[in-house]
Amino acid sequence: MKNKKIYFSVLPLLVVLVFVPYLLFSDKFEEKGVVTYVDGRVKKKKPKLENWITAHKNTEVVRGEKVRTYQRSRAEIKLAGMDIVRLAPETTIDIVKLYEESKDTQVRTTKIKIEAGDLWATVSKKTKKIKFKLDTPIAGTAVTGTKLEVRFALDSTSEVRVYKGEVKVSNAKEDIDRLKISPKLIKPYQIQGPHQVPGPHKVTMERWLYIVKEMQMLKIDKHGQVKFAGSFSIKDMKNKADWVNWNLKRDKTLGLK
Repeated sequence: MKNKKIYFSVLPLLVVLVFVPYLLFSDKFEEKGVVTYVDGRVKKKKPKLENWITAHKNTEVVRGEKVRTYQRSRAEIKLAGMDIVRLAPETTIDIVKLYEESKDTQVRTTKIKIEAGDLWATVSKKTKKIKFKLDTPIAGTAVTGTKLEVRFALDSTSEVRVYKGEVKVSNAKEDIDRLKISPKLIKPYQIQGPHQVPGPHKVTMERWLYIVKEMQMLKIDKHGQVKFAGSFSIKDMKNKADWVNWNLKRDKTLGLK
């Protein structure tokens, strides 16, 4: 009888020991993403390996891997929470960090570098403990609660277009959240008509920071200098309307606001 009493008294303790770790870590971010949509040829490459392997639907991607699409191909990757990124045709991205936690600040950072092509991102609103960054080789963005598109072209220029919310964009991408300079706001109109193109000039490495809001964009040259800051309209994007409308429709289908 004593053995039975001991057994029943220990049982609740065992239940607690089993389920407490689950309760403590059930909200932990998974440091991986999943390919949720594939149209055409999509491949990924593991760190330090040369060979690209086919990325089918439901393929997992982790920190350090690269993903690329080919001609007439698209891909969608679902990250933690409701964060989604989509690759246009002929796009390559490097998943530098994926909800990686800093030991010093306990801040979780996701950083995706667009090496070539066009990336769409629908990113949920973040707390101060979570950072989401989209970079090109010449500029970076700090993203929260935003729909945006980041492009790195063959001529080494970049474009950032915001469809909802706002982002911070800077050529000092590694320090974008700690910059001690006042951010510039884009005026709510687009500069149109002919304008004089400046001749050759000395390129300075002056750091800048812009806040880009809904239906605004930046064009950045290969030297990291802003060449255009203004508004845009989807109607004016004749060659990209299909890509943009597909993303907006896809967001709606997935219940992403």
